[in-house]
Amino acid sequence: MIRIPSRVVVASVLSLGVLGTASACGVGAQLKAQAPAAPSHSARPSPAASPSPVPLTEAQARAALVTEGDLGEPWAATQGAATWRDGVLKATAEAPDCRRLLDALYTDDLFGTEGGTRAVTGLDDAMDQAQLRYQVLTPDPADVDRTLAWLGSLPRTCARFTATTDHGAREGVLVGAAELPDVGDARQGLRVTFTGETGDGEQTMLTLDVAVVRVGDATIALTHGGPGFVSSEATKAFVQVGVARLADVRKQARLRV
Repeated sequence: MIRIPSRVVVASVLSLGVLGTASACGVGAQLKAQAPAAPSHSARPSPAASPSPVPLTEAQARAALVTEGDLGEPWAATQGAATWRDGVLKATAEAPDCRRLLDALYTDDLFGTEGGTRAVTGLDDAMDQAQLRYQVLTPDPADVDRTLAWLGSLPRTCARFTATTDHGAREGVLVGAAELPDVGDARQGLRVTFTGETGDGEQTMLTLDVAVVRVGDATIALTHGGPGFVSSEATKAFVQVGVARLADVRKQARLRV
């Protein structure tokens, strides 16, 4: 695992958990440019949403991915898998749902690999050792809704459990619901926290936000993780900016028809 950066620990104590990180700053302007939206805990239909009339193409899915240009500094194109991924997420648990969650987090795959369009990108925040994995894909909407329901159940079925890494280390895992902007047709967010200790007995921590939003026949799925705490406001901004970008790609496609 990665040691908790001391500046993050101090900041969390001083602000009672309300963090303003560099990750949130880069996307703040994007949020201000959009109308405010009430957060949602669960996958509830959005009255304003409507099914997309034309299937999303691979080119459109790639165009709908968020980029470092959308988010600003310190985000940049990924340099590869985060150093904490194998050490923390490559783990197993006794309960089937918790084991399935760990597998999905490690592989960044909630929907399987068969069928549909899929575009994936990764962005790194080198300052905080954080990483964003962002996908635009088109699984069957019924499969998406089943996955959203499963994610919504995890704060009850896997609220607190013990995971064992491939290296034999034991880590405590907490799973809770995460608020998301009220965008798309259905949505669900999770915050997963891993804690453990080094061989020297020093406490370690990793936080991973998960968000899934269904928008017509397309789905946005992202994970935002890093050592210590990651900004929940940044995660919300990634979702809101991503849905807006997808809507713009859809609009441009309709104009060309």
